[in-house]
Amino acid sequence: MSKVKAMRFPSPSALMLVLAMSLPFAAKSSLSQTAAPPGTGDHFKDTSMFKPPAGARVAVVEFEDLECPACAHASPIVHAAVAQYKIPLVRHDFPLQQHIWSYDAAIWARYLQDKVKPEVADQYRSAVFAAQMSINSKDDMMAFTRRFFQQHGLQMPFVPDPTGQLANEVKADKALGEKMGLQHTPTIVVCSAKQWVHVTDVSQLYQTIEQVMAQAGSAAAAPAKTTAAVAKKPVTKKTAQ
Repeated sequence: MSKVKAMRFPSPSALMLVLAMSLPFAAKSSLSQTAAPPGTGDHFKDTSMFKPPAGARVAVVEFEDLECPACAHASPIVHAAVAQYKIPLVRHDFPLQQHIWSYDAAIWARYLQDKVKPEVADQYRSAVFAAQMSINSKDDMMAFTRRFFQQHGLQMPFVPDPTGQLANEVKADKALGEKMGLQHTPTIVVCSAKQWVHVTDVSQLYQTIEQVMAQAGSAAAAPAKTTAAVAKKPVTKKTAQ
């Protein structure tokens, strides 16, 4: 017969110390992982980035991959929604490793955003999504980008990122997504200072924004300016990757 080892109980003071140390973690873990529709969504490790920019009551946070068909489907709906409700779109690049040209496209989008105009960068991203099925290689991506520059009367640089600044911006976005435990693209979150909702079905984006705005009391607040362009809702839905 094996012997049962006597159990030692911690002192009351030690118990109090353990309880005090565990409270911050318990509070963090008790935050609800809210999603639309209910019962869906990912369990994020870090949600500290789910908050509106300064001066805004409500915002949409989106992580996207320019080579992802589900992102191509969601993008015009997201842009139309933030334009209608006049709320900011906080967009992050998250190029997936298995996609061969999405990182290059993200660099060109950053070039247009930082060196030309954010509105032109939005047009470029929308154009990439629209032409996504015809871009099958890095060479196709370069040819598409060259045509975009020509059509918009822009001079295309031979090297878009000589200092590595744009690459660092994309990598910072990727690191942010990895920190939160991102599992899918697109990841779309509607957030206020009080709550956030992971929208897994983009058809529920409008009603989710309205619900978050109502709970945030943003109806009486001045709307924040959005940099997103209005885009038409696609007719057919593409499958997620």
